[in-house]
Amino acid sequence: MHWRNDGLRYGLVSLVLHWVMALAIVAMFASGLWMRTLDYYDTWYHTAPELHKSAGILLLIALVLRLLWRLVSPPPPVEGSPLVRRAAGAGHFLLYGLMLSVMVAGYLISTADGVAIDVFGWFKVPATLSGLPEQADTAGKIHLWFAWTLIILAGLHMLAALKHHFVDRDGTLVRMLGRVHTPS
Repeated sequence: MHWRNDGLRYGLVSLVLHWVMALAIVAMFASGLWMRTLDYYDTWYHTAPELHKSAGILLLIALVLRLLWRLVSPPPPVEGSPLVRRAAGAGHFLLYGLMLSVMVAGYLISTADGVAIDVFGWFKVPATLSGLPEQADTAGKIHLWFAWTLIILAGLHMLAALKHHFVDRDGTLVRMLGRVHTPS
């Protein structure tokens, strides 16, 4: 297994970042929905948001690393027609844009009161932008709706990968598993 991407497959760094972030984003979405059901007297009422914020900051760091890695080690070219290549490019652009938007909105919710985010007690992320009118409410709405949009688009992304694998029988999904497609 190569560390870097090549013309045929994704490398180990891209694979780990992709799959760890995919699982983490699904877990973050589920935890966000669960947190909305907690009432003030629930034992998780104060703890769950702190864990969610900490994990969100780590995901933001992973996203920045992933984007930098794409510059250092570009992904293999997309297989398919020009329309498929444009659709894949637009889909990836939207996925990255939504991930960033959800995370920035989460940061703006968490720091609206001017208090830094304590990331698992390891380090603090300062509140650089706070005190805007309705900051927490506006960022909260963006965070919620963009998170739903991200999950729906990620589901479509997964369905497209399965379509490529089972209908088109090309190497799209196989490459994301770190292997080279060998046509049968």
